[in-house]
Amino acid sequence: MGVQIIAAGRVLCAKLTGDIDHHTARQMRCEIDIAVRENDAQELILDFSGVTFMDSSGIGLVMGRYKLMNERQGRLVIAKTPGYIGKVMRVAGISRLAKVVNDYELPKQTGEVMKIETTN
Repeated sequence: MGVQIIAAGRVLCAKLTGDIDHHTARQMRCEIDIAVRENDAQELILDFSGVTFMDSSGIGLVMGRYKLMNERQGRLVIAKTPGYIGKVMRVAGISRLAKVVNDYELPKQTGEVMKIETTN
């Protein structure tokens, strides 16, 4: 499990990898929340392209980040969801809370990797 966070101005991209379950979601949430606050992010992109498994903890992770961004008058984007994860997101109604996209482009000032956190 890991999360790589890339800052591009006030846009933050969290690239999630590995399994998201009750054991790993907590650390991911903490890393993302700290980065959002430290970077005064107005848009948070959660990139699920590297996720291999997700249970309901993944939905909780999304819901909590939605709440955080909503409190900041910001926006949450869910990107690159693998097949079954995309289906779980649709069934959970995530598209009513966040923009769901197949791909995204970070603003031109992209490049600073804020943190890479990997645990097993």
